Amino acid sequence: MSTSSIQESAPQLIPDNQVTRRILPVVGFTFVAYFTVGVPLALLPTYAHLQLGVNASIAGLLVSIQYIATFASRPRAGRMADTRGPRQTVRYGLLFCAASGFFLLLAALLKHSFWFSIDSLVLSRLVLGVGESMTSTGSTMWGIGRVGSERTARVISWNGVANYLALAIGAPVGILLGSRWGFAGAGLLILLVCIASYVVATGLAPTAPLKGHPAPLPLRRILLRVTPYGLALALGGMGFGIIGTFITLYFIHRGWQGAALSLTIYGISFMGVRLVFPGVIERFGGFPVAIVSFIVELAGLLLLGFGNSPGMAYAGCGLAGLGFSFVFPALAVEAANVFPTSVRGSVLGVYSAFIDLSFFLSGPIAGVIIHLYGYLAAFLAIAGAVLLALTLSIWLAFSAKPPIIASTGARSRA
Repeated sequence: MSTSSIQESAPQLIPDNQVTRRILPVVGFTFVAYFTVGVPLALLPTYAHLQLGVNASIAGLLVSIQYIATFASRPRAGRMADTRGPRQTVRYGLLFCAASGFFLLLAALLKHSFWFSIDSLVLSRLVLGVGESMTSTGSTMWGIGRVGSERTARVISWNGVANYLALAIGAPVGILLGSRWGFAGAGLLILLVCIASYVVATGLAPTAPLKGHPAPLPLRRILLRVTPYGLALALGGMGFGIIGTFITLYFIHRGWQGAALSLTIYGISFMGVRLVFPGVIERFGGFPVAIVSFIVELAGLLLLGFGNSPGMAYAGCGLAGLGFSFVFPALAVEAANVFPTSVRGSVLGVYSAFIDLSFFLSGPIAGVIIHLYGYLAAFLAIAGAVLLALTLSIWLAFSAKPPIIASTGARSRA
């Protein structure tokens, strides 16, 4: 690896027992971003439907437009991390997240003026989508800069743990705030937390943008090379999409109790395997881990579809969580290996956009299949998508193209 491809403030080699300690302070900003996502998630549809009087489809659209903004801004967030530095990207992202809280507060204050309140909600969702992509991408790059590029998978894994933990905590906090202080309380909390986090981020040492690296690659060229990895990620992500969107209705359809526990089991499985096996990708490589992960996820979805008891459904959710947990970091490492480290932020930004697209599309696609053919057909269809992801990963493992060469003549590896 060329010395020009190493960030200035990143040490050459960090002892393993210090890696987590260096990662957690900056991954904490990802927690803040997704806490900001989670707090209004349970409140927004109810507020829009019951207090503003819009129908359920419009209320659902208000939630979904955040994912559109996140998807559209991911590549630019990655490019900003490459050129302006990760800390600056995180700080901008936190300001956008704070703005989302301000517009939530404004929407609550203007609830008697329908159009002003709706417009404020739309603005809140859009700026939150941008803030989410900038903060999470910047945090990942900041963590890599603090521990070195050889620990990329470890940083991404911790980023995912922060993501799901924040969503798990944010949703009940939002419900509690909504029951006591209404929608305004959620907006005010988000605003204060994000401003405080911005101050903390300003006080942490930055990792400087690279100097002397070749001109940034065009995003279109990055997209072409990342697309196979992103497609495998998106297809695998549809398993989480159907579970997160329809597991409650599936339990009702089967006449079972305890749907909430299935989501808890999924989340614990997802986070637990990352915490128990933090170095598995570094030890075995991205492709082997991704291939095994897809097989486990596929087994979980089939168990969900064919299971005839809540216990089997719980087991299916647990297997799906175990399987999907390492897919994102495993394929991310392999995608990053193709490019010089000077454009890693852009690569991760483009790559992450595929999971945003997956989460946005999986719900409507599964919903149409359920409406026409039932739940078993939907689980089988999504299992088929995961099988395609498995096939694509095997193909990539055996036919991956050589890395793009930096101008210094050295191959840049993750």
